Amino acid sequence: MPQHPRPAAPARIAVIGAGAIGGYTAALAGWAGLDVTLCVRSPLQRLTIESGGEVRTAAVRIVTDPARVTPVDWVLLTTKAQDTAGAEGWLRRLCGPGTAVAVLQNGIDQEERIAPLVPRGTGILPTVVYISAERTAPGRILHHVASELHVPEGPLGDRFAAALAGTGLRVHPVRDFATAAWRKLFTNLAANPITALLQQPIGIFADPEMAALTRDLLSEAAAVARAEGADIGDEDITRTLELYATAPADGGSSMLYDRLAGRPMEQEFITGAVVRAGERHGIATPLNGMLLTLLRAVDRELRGERAARDAGPPSGAPAAPAAPAPPDGS
Repeated sequence: MPQHPRPAAPARIAVIGAGAIGGYTAALAGWAGLDVTLCVRSPLQRLTIESGGEVRTAAVRIVTDPARVTPVDWVLLTTKAQDTAGAEGWLRRLCGPGTAVAVLQNGIDQEERIAPLVPRGTGILPTVVYISAERTAPGRILHHVASELHVPEGPLGDRFAAALAGTGLRVHPVRDFATAAWRKLFTNLAANPITALLQQPIGIFADPEMAALTRDLLSEAAAVARAEGADIGDEDITRTLELYATAPADGGSSMLYDRLAGRPMEQEFITGAVVRAGERHGIATPLNGMLLTLLRAVDRELRGERAARDAGPPSGAPAAPAAPAPPDGS
């Protein structure tokens, strides 16, 4: 009797973080039949995704305690970059022999950021995310457009693409990943800090003076990107300005939404990435440096307010009402 090989078992995937990107990727993997665990800090009753006018509940395991998880094939780290250190407990429990970590975060230094938090030898796959989604409430994700993940070419990228085949998440291995990462950074580089500092939506970039400032800001960063080996030029600056000009005028950015919600912001991994790279190459970045100084001042205030909230009101004082959950996209 002929012997037929058994079909491969579905990939075991753990997603750390239940924001817009984490919730959406976990749901798609679960609907495709993969073994998915969603790792969160606060309990969720359910995970629902609205996309194309349809609302579906995702069949994923939701866990709040790292002690309840075991090693998996793939870990998708989807927390905000500034929250990476808080994921170490999850990473240590989820990473075993053969585990790889895909880092679905903003920035250009994902591997260096994650390496100290995982066992030596763990495969780390930096990932550029093109998914437009927002968290409208805990466990509720509204998906707008796009479901693309860009990763470096190579065996690990191929393995990731194979693991997610059939999920609807399109994994694109790219040869020049440095350029891909910087191009994604460019989409955030002006929109995030400027909307957050001014507390105004994307429509602010329609102002000619603001557009001129943005061009200078991006030109400064392009010189740094080229020194880092990325193929970034004037066409990337123009493309980014066109992106801002065609975006909905009332749209925001993840950094703006974090500020409005009183959460720490991501400036060290967006604006700070440019400033630090400029320092490495001896390239002056006065505009980005100014923005970073201002953002750090705002962020210190936010962290102080958050610490005061976490400590609770003084004895006998009423507690402040909780802020509504804003969109949580990148």
